[in-house]
Amino acid sequence: MSRYLNTSHVAALAVGILLGTSHVTSAADPQNVRVRGDVASLTGDTLVVKTREGADQTVTLKPDWKVGGIRKASVDDIKPGDFVGIASLPRQDGGDGALEVLIFPAAMKGTGEGSRSWDLKPNSSMTNATVAKAVKSVDGHTVTLTYQGKEKTISIADDTPIVTFTAAQKSDLTPGAHIIVMGEKASDGTVSAARVTVGTNGIVPPM
Repeated sequence: MSRYLNTSHVAALAVGILLGTSHVTSAADPQNVRVRGDVASLTGDTLVVKTREGADQTVTLKPDWKVGGIRKASVDDIKPGDFVGIASLPRQDGGDGALEVLIFPAAMKGTGEGSRSWDLKPNSSMTNATVAKAVKSVDGHTVTLTYQGKEKTISIADDTPIVTFTAAQKSDLTPGAHIIVMGEKASDGTVSAARVTVGTNGIVPPM
């Protein structure tokens, strides 16, 4: 696989990451799940993940499964007009505080626009929106997002993980590599997936 970033692959990756649990399913449908953790082993199309909860989760990878990468970015990379996905929590003093920020490539503007609940932490939400303005202050950065005729202000502390997409290969899925898998859990408890997202250069995918 080439390390050049493929736009169609990024599109699929972005949709998988950000819309993984957005649709309603019936009891007979597989449940969309996120598996976060480190690679324990990869044998053929069988991936074993040491989850952040400490358990081993086996994931059956579907035919023609893909790998996408996440690399570190900076708050200074966020510019007015950029399209971002920000997981956040309500703050006691009002507004929201960012838990993580994903900067989309320009070609992905509009992917999954809106605000929805997110399972990164209890009561967290994910907002995919265009940056209306980015203001730096003594308390860090504050961005105002616009989406679907609405507006939301989120503060970004200096230690907030900020990432963007990059290319990756299956060979990057070495034991200990930090990953997130958007999978489907069947009624018998088995998990399958069509793609794996790996953090490059030791980055933990924060989403």
